[in-house]
Amino acid sequence: MSEQPIYLTREGYQKLLEELEYLRTVRRQEVAKRLNLAMDEGNYDENAEYEAAKIEQAFVEGRIMTLESMLRRAVIIEETTGPKTFVTLGSWVTIQEEGGSAMERYQVVGSAEADPARGRISNESPLGQALLGHRVGDVVTVNAPDGVLRFRILRIE
Repeated sequence: MSEQPIYLTREGYQKLLEELEYLRTVRRQEVAKRLNLAMDEGNYDENAEYEAAKIEQAFVEGRIMTLESMLRRAVIIEETTGPKTFVTLGSWVTIQEEGGSAMERYQVVGSAEADPARGRISNESPLGQALLGHRVGDVVTVNAPDGVLRFRILRIE
């Protein structure tokens, strides 16, 4: 696995920590019970429940390892108070496509927390990369699959 930092908000860090705790204390035991019940049926070669339980166990253990790695490399995005002069990780940015009338609002977060449907875009996405370091009034250019898009930064929170 890569040893690059994982940028997370405090909320995102907490959610990953809670998921890890749940997997370690609840899911791991549930899967172990399921596996033991399937093993009691014998004949592992033709036991579909045993195979399914082994697959689920591998998934749970893999997710635990992934979460442990992510949390070990986590860098918390610190929220600052007061006016924002330029876009940084954690900033909420209101933008408007040039020539358009609709305003859009996004929070720039690390890739582990990206959720465009909730207005959270990755700092590694084309738009996230274009916004970082810019100020209110700046126009940023984004190379999108449909061509080049230009957005004006209206507000930074």
